[in-house]
Order: sequence, then structure tokens, then C-alpha cells
Amino acid sequence: MTKKFSQQRGRALAFCVALGCTSLASVAAASDRGPVTNLPLPRYVSMKAAEGNVRRGPSLTHRIDWVFKRRGMPLEITAEFGHWRRVRDQDGAGGWVHYALLSGARTVLIQEDMLTLHAQANEQAPVTAALEYGVVARLGECALTWCEVSVGGFSGWAPKGKLWGVMPEEIRD
Repeated sequence: MTKKFSQQRGRALAFCVALGCTSLASVAAASDRGPVTNLPLPRYVSMKAAEGNVRRGPSLTHRIDWVFKRRGMPLEITAEFGHWRRVRDQDGAGGWVHYALLSGARTVLIQEDMLTLHAQANEQAPVTAALEYGVVARLGECALTWCEVSVGGFSGWAPKGKLWGVMPEEIRD
């Protein structure tokens, strides 16, 4: 076991003991937080900037592997280091991005061509719009299996499983 891993595990265990955790699963849950922000990992954010360099490591000295060029694109944060966040997109491509390029505003990618949005969270509700595959929509409320999304003046409810950028168990009010 490396010294760094041992220290992180020790901090998580101390945190868990302070909270009164009773199982190893609770220790794991306590360590699923970012060391910089203390926010959950993984979590979703969106691109604030129109362009963002994706680097091989968490500093300006690391090589740029590619550039994200889509404002509002949802990204999953998987790690934190100082002002840097390791992110990945829906294809699994990722790297390190400076936190200033990211926004906490939640968006999702539509994962089905001509996905119908409904007025309420059920299949029998009237259809309010149909969205093409790859459209970026703003995320609103989420129930157990449905989420409310909006884009281009249209809004409605879509099945959660047909959206990328929201956790399967996530509930939003």
C-alpha cells in the first residue's frame, strides 16, 4: 500500500468515525468526495467556455491532448487536483481542465434520435417536442426515472436512461 493511499484511507476513516459510520461501505462513501471542493465524485458539470484545452495532467506544463469546443457540453468530473478537474465526456474521452472553464449549471446530452419530450413524467402524457441525438439540453427536475429538460424554448420530461449527464439514482427538485 502506498503512503499516499494509506494517508487518504486514514483521513476517510477518521472522517467516517467522526460521523459515526458503521461499515467499510461508509468509509468508501466518505472518500468519494473531492479533496479540494469536498463535493461528490464523480459528478456532472458543463463547459462554461466555448473552448477548453484538455491536458494530459493537472498543470499548464502538461501537453494539450485536444480541445473541447462546445459550450454547455456536459462533462463528468472524476478527480480534483488544485484548480484542475479531471473530466470525461460521453465517449469516455477526457483529461485535465482548469476549473475556470467549467460551470455548475447542469446540462445533458440527448442519447436517442428524435427523443420525445412529454408534458408530464409518463409515456401517455402529451408530447411537447422531439429532440435529435446529440442535442445539449438544460437539466431541470429529476424524479426516479424521468428528468425535465429544456432547450430552444421547448421543455418537457424525458426518460432518464436516454440522457447523458445525470446519475441513474439522482433526484433533483
